[in-house]
Amino acid sequence: MRTAVVIIAIFVGAGVVLPSLAARLGLTGLAGRASGQDSDLRCDLPCAPYAGLGARKCAAAAGDVAARVAIRFDELFESCRLIGRLLEDLPQGPHRIEVPAPAADELGVGLIEAWRGPVLVALVAGSGGSIRRCHPHDPSWQNWPVLEHAIIDNIVPDFPLINKSFNLSYSGHDL
Repeated sequence: MRTAVVIIAIFVGAGVVLPSLAARLGLTGLAGRASGQDSDLRCDLPCAPYAGLGARKCAAAAGDVAARVAIRFDELFESCRLIGRLLEDLPQGPHRIEVPAPAADELGVGLIEAWRGPVLVALVAGSGGSIRRCHPHDPSWQNWPVLEHAIIDNIVPDFPLINKSFNLSYSGHDL
């Protein structure tokens, strides 16, 4: 139990991103919600299946590692609740819908809330249903510059803790 207290003490006040800075730099996802930004596409622009599930926003304002960890747990419990709701309402029978291939040069754009924030994918169709161009946009792009501010006035040994509390993608290939 003593170790848990020490770990929690290390989290509190480390890597603070104040809500005003988070808003100015566009911090998003769980890191943004831990710094007072309440944007969450599951609630703000609900599409199927979220529209009927009553997804709840998880938020904090402290903006430190402790707040980011707390938001992770809150979102984990909310995800479990949502999964339970989905399983309760899961209809019987096949769950496949045929989608026709788009015409060549047709543009498709998708936006969904992921754990780092909104993920945008833009596709341009090629011939025969192939993909001619694809642009995935990982929210880490918005969040990386904020990490630089979060580490100011912290001790060097806290850098890995602060860095991993954002858990940003280095390559954008783990969407």
